[in-house]
This record gives sequence, structure tokens and C-alpha cells, in this order.
Amino acid sequence: MYFCGIMTTKKRYKYIIAWFTDNMPVAESELKYNNPFELLVAVILSAQCTDKRVNMTTPTLFAQFPTPEKMAEASPELLLSYIKSISYPNSKAHYLAGMAQKLVTDFNGIVPADTELLQQLPGVGRKTANVVASVIFNQPKMAVDTHVFRISERLGLTTNSKNPLQTEETLVKHIPQALIPKAHHWLILHGRYVCLARKPKCDTCGLSPYCRYFEQTQKKK
Repeated sequence: MYFCGIMTTKKRYKYIIAWFTDNMPVAESELKYNNPFELLVAVILSAQCTDKRVNMTTPTLFAQFPTPEKMAEASPELLLSYIKSISYPNSKAHYLAGMAQKLVTDFNGIVPADTELLQQLPGVGRKTANVVASVIFNQPKMAVDTHVFRISERLGLTTNSKNPLQTEETLVKHIPQALIPKAHHWLILHGRYVCLARKPKCDTCGLSPYCRYFEQTQKKK
């Protein structure tokens, strides 16, 4: 059974946020890290790669290069030898080397909290900057990856978004600022384990009563 009343955007956000609040009170990154620098490295490595694979790779990497200063001394070729199992290892090895060097020379080895400054670092785009800002600094930044983009459209939180930036702007407009860092993880985890890309688990999803995708599929039956 799906919600049969008029589902305005305001109502949809209200119900979905309430459901997540009740059913996923703890929602956080599945990447393993001990400090801002380690998270930054892990997020760079996680692009088009699973968190599980990243978490299998980073312990040895962090043991050898525990600080920006240590990593800045390493060549891309040396870093590559530690991240070969990660997707696009050659590019990411160069990103890590360049990121660490710039972090040391321009930011005294301290990960900046400002997303514009973060994006000055090699390998750091808007999504990565938003992840670091929200996870480490608890800023109301919404990082939009493939999961967030897909889930937002399916649930009806966004409508025909053309790109991640449109999705980000819509979500930030409707989600209370204090909840934005957690909402990022709500959507990622829901997409990772329930609303799968090819076979969403609609029959067991608690959000189905408020989901536009589910409503549309029910109408077709």
C-alpha cells in the first residue's frame, strides 16, 4: 500500500526525514579514518570504488604515510604500489602526491574546513570537499554521489535533476541544516543496501509509502 493522499514536496520531505530519524538514528561514513587527513585520502580513493575496498587498502597506506608531510615526500610511483587494488590507481597516486604536497606548502599540513579551499587540492572536487566539510566539520554540505543522485530522484525528493549540483541545491533547500550531514549518509546507505540500482528492495522498504518510484510502479500493476 502506498500513500494515497496528495504528496506535496513538503509532505514527502517531512515523512521521509521522519522515517530516517526513527529508523536510522545513527548514520555515518563507512570509510575508516582517524583524522581529517586520513578521511581526505580515503574519500579521494573511494571515487568509483567501494568503501570496503578502500578500507582494505588504507591501513597499510596510513601506516607508511601517516601525515601529509610523509606522503608529500613520496613519489606517485611509490604511492601506486600501495593502492594498486583501488580503481584508477595511477591517477589517484598522482592525486595523493599532489594533494599532500599542496596541503603542506599552502596549508601547513592542515586540512582546511572551507570547501573552496579544499577544491584547490589535486583530486578534490565538489563532492569530496562536501564530504570532508560535512563529516569532519559538521557543515551543512550535501555531497551527491551516484547513490544520492539516484535515491533522491526515486523517492521524489528531486525531479528530473540534470546533474549532481541540481540535486545538491534541491536537497539543501528542503532539508533542515542541522540534519544535512546525516541526511547525506541516510541516502547513501539506503541506496547501498535497500534501493539498489538494478533491483530495489521495494517490498521490504519502509519508505515505500512515501516513494514516487514505488507509487509509479504500483500504478502500472
